Amino acid sequence: MLADYFEPVMLYGPGYKWPADCLGSLVDIHITGRFPDLEGAHIALLGVGEERGTRMNKGCALGADAVRSKFYELKYHLNARKIIDLGNLRQGETLEDTYAAVATVISELLPLRIIPILIGGSQDLTFGQYSGFKKLEQIINIVSIDSRFDLGKPEEVSDSESFLGRIILEQPNYLFNFSNIGYQTYFNGQEGIELMKKLYFDAFRLGQIRTDITEGEPVLRNADLVTVDISAIRQSDAPGNAMASPNGFYGEEICQLMLYAGVSDKLSALGLYEYNPMYDRDHQTAHLMA
Repeated sequence: MLADYFEPVMLYGPGYKWPADCLGSLVDIHITGRFPDLEGAHIALLGVGEERGTRMNKGCALGADAVRSKFYELKYHLNARKIIDLGNLRQGETLEDTYAAVATVISELLPLRIIPILIGGSQDLTFGQYSGFKKLEQIINIVSIDSRFDLGKPEEVSDSESFLGRIILEQPNYLFNFSNIGYQTYFNGQEGIELMKKLYFDAFRLGQIRTDITEGEPVLRNADLVTVDISAIRQSDAPGNAMASPNGFYGEEICQLMLYAGVSDKLSALGLYEYNPMYDRDHQTAHLMA
C-alpha cells in the first residue's frame, strides 16, 4: 500500500482548520490515522527529504514542509482540481532505496491519471521519477529548467550534478528526448555543450528564453516530466539555495514557464528541487515555489 511509504504531514495540530477559500481546506492531507483517498484525485503532492545525492546544498532535505506552509495559505477558485497530499516519503536505507521508492510511487500514480508533484530534496531524485516511467515501460520526454545540464562523467557516482548522464546511459532506455531551459554557459563546460548537440538534445540559454519566453511553450507542452532546479532562479528572487547566483529567471518568468507546463495535456509528473530553507529569507523562496 502507498500509505506504507509515507509519514503524515505534521505542520498543524489535530483539528486545525483553514479559511474555507484556502487551498489547505481543499487539499486532502495525510494526517495521523488517515491517508488520502486516491479516488478522483488529479494531483498528488509528496515531499521527499532526501539530500544524500547533493554535493553543495546540504539542508535541502527540509524544504517540503516549508513549501507546504505557504501553499496551503493560497486561495483557490472555481474549477479547482482535487489535490491530495501524500505526506513525506520515508527515506530509504540507501540513496538507491529512495530512488526505488520514488519509482514505485510514481508507477502507482500514473496509471490512475494522478499527476505527482514531488517537492525535494536534491535534483537527482529526477532519476527516481524517470524510473517510475521506466517501470511502466513508457517512453518519455524530460524537460529540465536548470542553469546546468547535470551530465557529469560516466565514471562519476550518480548525484544531483550527474543524474542526467545516468538516465542517458540506462539500458533499456526509455528517454525519447531531453530539453534544457535556462542553461548558463559559464556553468557548463564546452564538452557538455557539445555532447548536448551530439545527442540532438534541445538546449535554450537563459538569455534566449528571457528575450522571448514564448520559446519555452512548445518545449514544455511536449514534456512528460518537468524537473526544476531552484538555482535556475536568480538569487534576489529565490535565495533559498546554496548555489543561487545573481543571474537566472525572475519570479514572474518561472511562473510563466510553469503555466506553460501546467496547461499541457501531456505533462504527467513534476519535480521541484534543491530548495534549502537554511538560505531562505523570510520564506521568500518557499512562497515563490508555492
